[in-house]
Amino acid sequence: MATQNHLYLVDGSSYIFRAYHRLPPLTNRHGVPAGAVYGYTAMLWKLADGLHKADGPTHMAVILDASSQTFRNEMYDQYKAHRPPPPEDLIPQFPLIRTATRAFSIPCIEEEGLEADDIIACYCHAAVRAGWKVTIVSSDKDLMQLIDDGRIDMLDTMNDRRIDRAYVENKFGVGPDKLGDVLALMGDSVDNVPGVPGIGPKTASQLINQFGSLDAVLAGTDMITKPKLRQSLIDHADNARLSRELVRLVCDSPLPEPLNDLSLKGIPSEPLKAFLEDMGFKSLLNRVGGPASASAGHVAAMTSTSTPAANPAEPEKIVVDRTQYETVTSEAALDRWIADARAQGFVAVDTETDCIDCIVARLVGVSLATQPNKACYIPVGHVGADLLSDAPSQLPALLVLGKLKALLEDPAVLKIGHNLKYDWVIFDKASINVAPYDDTLVMSFDLDAGRSSHGMDELARQHFDHECIAFKSVCGVGAKQITFDKVPLDAATEYAAEDADITLRLWQRLKPRLAAEGSTQVYEMVDRPLVATIGRMERRGVKVDRDYLANLSRRFATEIAALEEKVYEAARGPFTIGSPQQLGAVLYDRLGLKGGRKGKSGQYSTDVNELERLAGEGVEVASRVLEWRQLTKLKSTYTDALQAQINPDTKRVHTSFSLSGAQTGRLSSTEPNLQNIPIRTEIGRQIRDAFVAEPGHVLMSADYSQIELRLAAHMADVPQLKEAFGAGEDIHAMTAEELFGTVDRDTRGKAKTVNFAILYGISSWGLAGRLGVPKEEGKAIIDRYFQRFPGIRTYIDDTLAFARENGFTRTLFGRKTHFPNIRASNPNFRAGAERAAINAPIQGTSADLIKRAMNRMDAALGDAGLTDVRMLLQVHDELVFEVPAGREEEAAVIIRQVMTKAAEPALTLDVPLDVEVGWGANWGAAH
Repeated sequence: MATQNHLYLVDGSSYIFRAYHRLPPLTNRHGVPAGAVYGYTAMLWKLADGLHKADGPTHMAVILDASSQTFRNEMYDQYKAHRPPPPEDLIPQFPLIRTATRAFSIPCIEEEGLEADDIIACYCHAAVRAGWKVTIVSSDKDLMQLIDDGRIDMLDTMNDRRIDRAYVENKFGVGPDKLGDVLALMGDSVDNVPGVPGIGPKTASQLINQFGSLDAVLAGTDMITKPKLRQSLIDHADNARLSRELVRLVCDSPLPEPLNDLSLKGIPSEPLKAFLEDMGFKSLLNRVGGPASASAGHVAAMTSTSTPAANPAEPEKIVVDRTQYETVTSEAALDRWIADARAQGFVAVDTETDCIDCIVARLVGVSLATQPNKACYIPVGHVGADLLSDAPSQLPALLVLGKLKALLEDPAVLKIGHNLKYDWVIFDKASINVAPYDDTLVMSFDLDAGRSSHGMDELARQHFDHECIAFKSVCGVGAKQITFDKVPLDAATEYAAEDADITLRLWQRLKPRLAAEGSTQVYEMVDRPLVATIGRMERRGVKVDRDYLANLSRRFATEIAALEEKVYEAARGPFTIGSPQQLGAVLYDRLGLKGGRKGKSGQYSTDVNELERLAGEGVEVASRVLEWRQLTKLKSTYTDALQAQINPDTKRVHTSFSLSGAQTGRLSSTEPNLQNIPIRTEIGRQIRDAFVAEPGHVLMSADYSQIELRLAAHMADVPQLKEAFGAGEDIHAMTAEELFGTVDRDTRGKAKTVNFAILYGISSWGLAGRLGVPKEEGKAIIDRYFQRFPGIRTYIDDTLAFARENGFTRTLFGRKTHFPNIRASNPNFRAGAERAAINAPIQGTSADLIKRAMNRMDAALGDAGLTDVRMLLQVHDELVFEVPAGREEEAAVIIRQVMTKAAEPALTLDVPLDVEVGWGANWGAAH
């Protein structure tokens, strides 16, 4: 038994948020969100059970924040004002996490009016007075003020390291006793501690070391020789003093529970077993030796954790030694790294820039990794970090890029990146064509779409149980955030080289899975080549008519104002239309409408479904609000925003396409989001008119016609549909004849709705709502549809059976989409997963086809002598090109040929693909 008591104080918030972000959304057997609970329980178990007995602990407690309001908010009402609220699905997990803690017989302590950091400080001081040792399980910089070597240290479980006085001095330039003064000068954008503008960690530590304390710094400003720094300290002295009080920890508050009550008794089988059974955490339950009860088998979304075929492998424990990373500032060192990469035949590469927009970003540095823990950072564009700093010594960018060009274009060396599209564009701007390459983001997406995120930090947690250095920890957030070119080289090297290191490790882990899990085909034949294809499209951009947009914005503003008056008239008085709470009160209290439904907040729902229901019942205010919402969204999202998104150098808009945005494989885009421009309304079509061709050119639109219905005919093997498509018949008219016995405008419209709705797994209630008929008639139409086209029924049944057994669906090219909720006990979660699973193979195959066409397009146009035809955009089933005037017919022939033959030679479809091609001065005219 230990001769000295050793208290471990766990910063519960850091554990909770780490667990939440580490796991995909999961629910327990009651249908309640439980991903964070599961992760937290596993992490706490590991800590309590795995610590070496020589280190203790003899006592342990988890410390939590009781509420967001403390005495600091009374001191400064903007304290933590910028922090977003917890995610909605995390809020119901907080009580369960408290229950989980107590199930381990570990005290869970919180106190109104105090932050968890203050409670930890109080226990630290009380324990030290009693002669105990204390370890704080956290990496929070504020808590580092408490470190007292030999008595109080910290344990960073994310990076498996102890934090002592030497660590604090190395990181902040001062010891723990002076850290509060440094933090007060720096400020903290996360907690909204104001600090002093222009002062970063380096300047703050220099000042405190020079003067001895914050008060001495503020009293001695006449001794500071830098004019801007001196004036900033004078102007913001009060904020500095306020910040010192905000970061000062309370150490003398009464303890909520006595020290001796925190004794660690070991992990009990009860009540832990009962808690795990109630939650349905089967894999954890097995660790306490108890058989899983019948109820534990119904794990809702947690069923994904008990199905090996639907799970990535267990995390691989790695050691990341950032001390081995090298900052390359000499030509000889650069040559050595390039030679090592060439000799090995593969290298991970990443870039750092001064902003996230790759079109305008300036290169700041390049990182390389050749083996785990063998990585470097090559700075080329760093400047001074703050008012006292000069630019560091670094190699010229032109020299570095000149030497890297031969490596990055060497066909014998595989380049490995994560989200390589960004880096590809950065290098392409420097006339470097990166090839050949692998992209670990794309690999992760092709392996695990639907069950995890694909960002590097998330993948590092998932696959390695490793916490990467957060971008905000080196650059900050909010008003005090700096660009990466101002980050000191030591911190920049750790951050950037780690990115390359983790990318290499992900590649070593994910690459073998592609073949083992049947994902090589979609990766190699569809998604991997798309990195360069999309990179070229993003660089090209598309011209937008600023004057047209400005006029449209003014017109929309006038129409919005007129609509508001009509809304007020229909609502019998004014109110804030954009407020769901006020709108709900108007609809169901003021107007007395029936059928309103309230959410958990007690407010009436006013979402689009509710408003469409009311509009269908003839409620004018609902119809007018729907119009108002659409118009205000189009104005803010497109006519206003597009003007600001025009690149000042290229005079074009450069949207950013995501290769992992939609889990079915479809591309998504941001800045602007082109996928959401409505095309079925006149107003939406007017937005497309703003996208124009350069003088002497036209825009050409090439759009797959009814591609999902054609794929359904092939995949479900429906003879009538295959014959109709083969004969070029009107498929909706044919369906109308089959379902309703007659073809007119009304029945054809209904048939079109049915054709597409069935493929999305629509319910009879949902179809009835869309067609405006009773539920019974909706069910009758679906039954009749399946009688006429039994292959569709068989396809749906087979697809759902496969998804339930395997947890995922596949496209014709092998793309997997995972559905963790496909076996959920919550009927709403399960139904949603089933609807998505029905459509995923069809929509995913459609996405695969257009991607294959895109990858082949530039080469095909080049072979035809049409190198001046440029592919600009992809939106759902449509490609947009810029074509020299007079060459439209030539281009249309090649584009149509590439798109109609996109499946070949890998696959021969039973139905022909049809492509509608048009062109005009703008996108609207071409479509």
